[in-house]
Amino acid sequence: MQIQQNISLKPYNTFGIDVVANHFVSVNSIDDLKQVLSLKEYKNRLVLGGGSNLLLTKDFAGIVIHINLKGIEIVSQTEDFVYVKAQAGENWHNFVLWCIQNNFGGVENLSLIPGNVGTSPIQNIGAYGVELKDVFESCEAISVDNYQLKTFSNADCNFGYRNSIFKQEVKGKYVITSVVFKLSKQNHKLNINYGTIEAELESMQISTPTIQSISKAVIAIRESKLPNPKNIGNSGSFFKNPVISKSHFNTLALNFNNIPNYPVNENEIKVPAGWLIEQAGFKGKRFNNYGVHAKQALVLVNYNDAKGEDILNLSKLIQKTVYRIFNISIEAEVNII
Repeated sequence: MQIQQNISLKPYNTFGIDVVANHFVSVNSIDDLKQVLSLKEYKNRLVLGGGSNLLLTKDFAGIVIHINLKGIEIVSQTEDFVYVKAQAGENWHNFVLWCIQNNFGGVENLSLIPGNVGTSPIQNIGAYGVELKDVFESCEAISVDNYQLKTFSNADCNFGYRNSIFKQEVKGKYVITSVVFKLSKQNHKLNINYGTIEAELESMQISTPTIQSISKAVIAIRESKLPNPKNIGNSGSFFKNPVISKSHFNTLALNFNNIPNYPVNENEIKVPAGWLIEQAGFKGKRFNNYGVHAKQALVLVNYNDAKGEDILNLSKLIQKTVYRIFNISIEAEVNII
């Protein structure tokens, strides 16, 4: 384990923002992580996984701890289910592919989501009708105060829409080191009714879907409308889809009769933030070396060496404009530092 000085974080965030960390260390074991957390001289800490849900707006005056714990193993199984433990530093999509290759079902709709396994519970990542909480069994995390490992069950995590206990009550108090998933071995529950998965399967001439074909369909859909962070800096969806009251929606529908909507319950309706942003005129809009992606208005992009502060200011302009037009507040999904 080596603590380095004045390290660029550009390779460690999918936005590709070039800011500098005063100190940087990559940890490959729990013992290394405990040792770094015990160093009292570094009071200001930033824990980094895949850097996919992050907008860096300035140099970091502290220590950046890069979680590089690796490994995937089966911890137990029954006739119908398998419990798989993945270390926090495993790439999420690579983990999904490993599951699919072993015919373990449950995560196929979450294919090609950027980031690492360790950050997936924090955000309760989700896509195409599936959320992490649907397959999450437990996770282990180290307390930054006493360096003890604690196990969090599904119920402990208090999962919500892009939310968990790790973004609320215990934010900054634990570092997730591994996650255990409960996956199906047979009689997989297939989710194909959300978004354009069914249409994509039809275009692939697949009438009897499998978890493998669903994954391929999701990958094709995502690649068709989302930029690859390796080519264009981005963090995927920058904003959450807002949930508004039914009465508010009914008022909006008088002027916007084509507004897409997804009922949450009898009194609340979810509206796609991407549609709101597109209606506000931002889809495909470019400001020098940053802007809004041409195919998906939810995605803010760094075309070439943009500053995090510029992208943050653009996000604020979008929020103000959407609120002015629709009286809807859209909340950033990414962590802004």
